Amino acid sequence: MITIQEVLTKAQWRIFAEFANQLYKENPYYVPDLPQDVIDTYDRTKNPAYDFCESICFLAYEGNTAVGRIAGIINHNSNQKWQQAHARFAHLDFLDNIEISTALIKAVKVWAASKGMTHLKGPLGMTDLDHQGMLIEGFQEQDMFITYYNSPYYARHMEQLGFYKDADWIEYQIAMPSETDPQYQFIHKMAAKVGKRHSFKLLHFRRKRKLVKEWGKKIFDLYNSSYAPLYGTTDLTERQADYYIKTFLSFVNPDFIKIVVNSDMKIVAFGVTLPSLSKALQKCGGKLFPFGIFYLLNAIKHNDVLDLYLVGVLPEYQNTGVNALLMDAILKECHKYQIKIAETGPTLENNLKIQAMWKHFDKRQHRRRRSWISEIN
Repeated sequence: MITIQEVLTKAQWRIFAEFANQLYKENPYYVPDLPQDVIDTYDRTKNPAYDFCESICFLAYEGNTAVGRIAGIINHNSNQKWQQAHARFAHLDFLDNIEISTALIKAVKVWAASKGMTHLKGPLGMTDLDHQGMLIEGFQEQDMFITYYNSPYYARHMEQLGFYKDADWIEYQIAMPSETDPQYQFIHKMAAKVGKRHSFKLLHFRRKRKLVKEWGKKIFDLYNSSYAPLYGTTDLTERQADYYIKTFLSFVNPDFIKIVVNSDMKIVAFGVTLPSLSKALQKCGGKLFPFGIFYLLNAIKHNDVLDLYLVGVLPEYQNTGVNALLMDAILKECHKYQIKIAETGPTLENNLKIQAMWKHFDKRQHRRRRSWISEIN
C-alpha cells in the first residue's frame, strides 16, 4: 500500500533531498543533486521566490521505505502575467509503479485544487532559473548540473495519468572549432564587422568583484527583458537578483561571463557559461565535504566541456548580429582553457533566435525535455 506524507521534519527533508541520488546512484549519466541546495530551494527564509510563490512537498512510502517524491508550487506572479490558474510540480521522482506516481500527482492536485488552481504542469520550478523539463530523449547522454535526469518510464506514467505536452526544450552538443578552423574565422570576422557597424564594445573582466558590483544587477535586468516572452517566465525581483548574484555569479569564473555594451555603455547582451561540473559532482556523489568542493574547484579550472547557461539580448538589438560578439569571445576562452565541447542546455524548441546561434557549428541535438500539463478535476 502506498501512503503519502507531507515533508515537514528535518529527517523527511533529508530523505526528500537525497531521494534521486539514491534512486540513480548506479546510473552513469545522472548528475547528483546537492542535497542542501534542494532543501534551500524550499526554505521560505532563504529563497526570495516565496515573496510570490507557495509550495508543498510530499514523500510516497511503501511501508517504511520512501519510493517517490514531488513538490507542488504555485507561482502567483506567473499566473497573473499569463492570466492562468496553474500549479506546477517539481522534483518528481518515483519507482516504476503507477500506484506511486498516481498517489504523488493526486496529492499535489488535491492541494492545488484547494487553492483554486485549474491545471497542473511541470516539471517547472519557481522561476525559469530552476530545473525544468522531464527528459524524454537522450537517456544515455551525460546530464548537466542544471537539469533533471530521469528514467524513460516517467513519460509513460505521465501519459497514463492524463498529461499531455505543454512545451519542449531541446539541447545541443557543440564541437568547439580550433583557431584555424574556417568556422571560427567566419565568426571572428562577423563579430568584428558587427561591432564596428553598431559601435558595440565587449567588456572583459579579470576581477570578479568589479563584475558583480557594477554589472550584476544590469545582467538580471537584461535577463528580465530578453526572457519575458518565453514559456513560464516571470520577471526576477530585486531580491531574487541579489540572491542569484550571491549564489551564482559570485561563483563563476569572470572569464566565462561576457557583456556587450553600446556606445552609451548600456548593456545590450550577455552570456554566462561555466566549465561543466557534471563529472565532479558524480565523483563526489553530490557531497561537498570533505573533498567534493575541491573536485568542483578543479573542474572550474581544468575542463574540456563548457556549459552554456544563459544568453540574453535586449529585444531591440536581437537582429543586429550581436550574438557573434558573444560567441567570438566565448570561443577565445575555450581556446585559452582548451575546451573542446559545449553543452547548450535546454532551449525552447520554438526559440529559433537562440538556435540560430549554433548554425555555424558542428553540432548534434542529443536531448529533449518536456513540460507536461493536465486539467485538475
